[in-house]
Amino acid sequence: MSKGKDLDGEEERVSIGEGSDGETKRKLEKKSCFSSIRIGRSSVVEPQDADYTPSLSDELEVLILARVPRSLYGKFSAVNKRFLSLIKTGDIFKIRREIGFKEPSVFMLASGETSWWAFDPTSESCRNLPVLPSDSCFASGDKETFCAGTHLMVSGKEIDGLVIWRYELAANEWFKGESMKNPRCLFASATCGNYAFVAGGIGTGSNKVLNSAEKYDPETKSWDRLPMMHRRRKMCSGCYMDKKFYVIGGKNEEEKNLTCAEAFDESQNKWEIIPDMLSDMPVSTFHSPPLLAVVNNELYTLETSSNELKVYIKSSNSWKRLGKVPIRADFNKGWGVAFKSLGSKLLVIGASSASDTGNGMTILTCCPDSDNEELQWTPLTCGKNSSSPFIWNCCVMMA
Repeated sequence: MSKGKDLDGEEERVSIGEGSDGETKRKLEKKSCFSSIRIGRSSVVEPQDADYTPSLSDELEVLILARVPRSLYGKFSAVNKRFLSLIKTGDIFKIRREIGFKEPSVFMLASGETSWWAFDPTSESCRNLPVLPSDSCFASGDKETFCAGTHLMVSGKEIDGLVIWRYELAANEWFKGESMKNPRCLFASATCGNYAFVAGGIGTGSNKVLNSAEKYDPETKSWDRLPMMHRRRKMCSGCYMDKKFYVIGGKNEEEKNLTCAEAFDESQNKWEIIPDMLSDMPVSTFHSPPLLAVVNNELYTLETSSNELKVYIKSSNSWKRLGKVPIRADFNKGWGVAFKSLGSKLLVIGASSASDTGNGMTILTCCPDSDNEELQWTPLTCGKNSSSPFIWNCCVMMA
């Protein structure tokens, strides 16, 4: 037999097994609902701190908060000091990664704009990033971008040479990053979970076409050398598929277009040549590097001369047509178009095929299916008006 007090302060007895089942259940529920709330003689509930959650363990609380959509982080951090600390330290993103919970964010810099902005495809909202504190040479020059974990990396040239600026999602701030072992431009890159790979490109000063490769670790903010590729190449593209880092296309030191690819197997620490991977693709001297995206471990490309989507057939080392993409990639021979993986979807950003002038930015997604030649493209509204559809840089972060 146990004793408690009712809301009027009078003692009541709650005995399991005595009385009707309904009456016992009612008394137990009343006792349970108020067992953690202190009641005074005036029957007024004492206010609690917003961070006080007596019914949840710290571990369970963190696991719940880790599943909160990132678009709501600003609101949650304003009322919960513990959650604010998890965001500022970046620990919340480590927890999300451990439990396999992540969401995409699209980072973009369009022509005519002075600052980067981030687009959340889930809520279709966007926000401006802090101003990147680089010099005028970096701001106006060509840049390459890639993501590693919660770091957005932007590589370009300042007055004193090639540099990398790093935007950290947790801190919402830009930092001057660690230079590569071999600083480069016009290189291939790919994201693999919490890491990033780069390969090829043009070296600093000598304008030498490179066959070197490196791996970036955001935890240590440092670069490690990888074995050399078999071919020197610049203006190439990269992707991560089948647990390998692929470097595809580009030009060699004699300015000849390369139709072969190479794949780096980290488990064996070596590169493998894939001959004629782009042999049936139309190649032009002034075309952009190949537009590639991997979804569900399948490789897709947007052919810039025909605006067609193709999927790579691994068994036959060939490409299958999947129909037109409603974006005019042919306007500038592939330059200014973003073609990316967005989790289980394809993302394309550029000038709409419905416009003859190419004015206005269009953002489209689709769930690719190699067995379906009529894919359904869904337009997204990012809440940002941009008169220019020309995308200088675009990168997708999964965090």
